[in-house]
Amino acid sequence: MSTDGFTTCLWFDGQAEEAAHHYVSIFKNSRIGDVTRYTEAGPGPAGTVLTVEFTANGQKFVALNGGPEFTFNEAISFQIDCADQAEIDFYWDRLLDGGGEPGPCGWLKDKYGVSWQVVPTALMEMITGGDQEKAARAMKAMLAMGKLDLAALRSAYDGS
Repeated sequence: MSTDGFTTCLWFDGQAEEAAHHYVSIFKNSRIGDVTRYTEAGPGPAGTVLTVEFTANGQKFVALNGGPEFTFNEAISFQIDCADQAEIDFYWDRLLDGGGEPGPCGWLKDKYGVSWQVVPTALMEMITGGDQEKAARAMKAMLAMGKLDLAALRSAYDGS
């Protein structure tokens, strides 16, 4: 039995290797691992990439070139907890680079269609704290934003 936890498999239509390198370039504690290729047995063309193992931010992934049958949607997303606005800006910009789509409330889709939530850690503290009025103001502010603005969230929380 393995004690290594979970590995997330991401299904791509021919972009597995490109996506793995993209994610490794964004996140710290990241690296490319083994790359496997289709053989003559198929179903893909012999020699083309089947899977790419990679680690991004310490999390294990396998990028699979499975074909066009499945695509990503918002039912699954990756949440990135950010310490400050600089981290929010960095991840937001890098994940949108090359054709991503910004969404509401700190959500975005990257150029591969993978959904991400770029969230300041302080927001969770604000909306789960004991003061319901402050929490409601922070939540209302967040619901009006695309990329989250930590200073504006704090201002709403504080009522200023």
